[in-house]
Amino acid sequence: MEGKIGKILIVDDDLNICEVIKMYLDSAGYDTRVSNDGKEAQEAFEEYKPDLVLLDIMLPHMDGIDVLKWIRKDSHCPVIMLTAKGETFDKVLGLELGADDYMVKPFEPKELVARVKAVLRRYNSDGEDREVLKFEDLVIDINSYTVIYKDEEIKMPPKEFELLYYLANNKNRVFTREQLLCEVWGYDYPGDSRTVDVHIKRLREKLSGGVNWQIETVWGVGYKFEVK
Repeated sequence: MEGKIGKILIVDDDLNICEVIKMYLDSAGYDTRVSNDGKEAQEAFEEYKPDLVLLDIMLPHMDGIDVLKWIRKDSHCPVIMLTAKGETFDKVLGLELGADDYMVKPFEPKELVARVKAVLRRYNSDGEDREVLKFEDLVIDINSYTVIYKDEEIKMPPKEFELLYYLANNKNRVFTREQLLCEVWGYDYPGDSRTVDVHIKRLREKLSGGVNWQIETVWGVGYKFEVK
């Protein structure tokens, strides 16, 4: 690991794809490990403690969605899902469960490396403590990815948290769904507005608002974190 810039766990049952991904990531300076089935991936995750996981959907013994759910029980480790063209995969479900990004095979390895760098950059930012946001009955701490609401810690996937933090850090500012897709997911995300709507719905189920704040819908435009 000496001299490497991060640890990537590659989980895919296609040995050729694993070999190509590993070669490109190794060349980019990452330390890599490969797992070829879901159960093996769990063991590798606990032992290897990766900085990011590339996770195929269709895996022997345990599929990628179940592996993602397992990772998200105790970890905020970024996950990029890999899915074959034409394969049944609800990208909104994957993102709702806590995936940070997804790519459809076949893909350009260089684009995958760029996505890996972009996701890790968002997680690492500048490595310094950032502002803890405090409102009536609500504390949002991006340094530890924790939300305290009415004196209780609220569990949420990383993308839900990042959406909440982004809105609250830009209080009273209205954002379109497209702006939120770009800013929170970190690039010109090719998904549709359902992605944002699903995440907002989940946030509202967990946070019903406060005395002087609320996640508001601005009809015909988008959303804002309103503070009175």
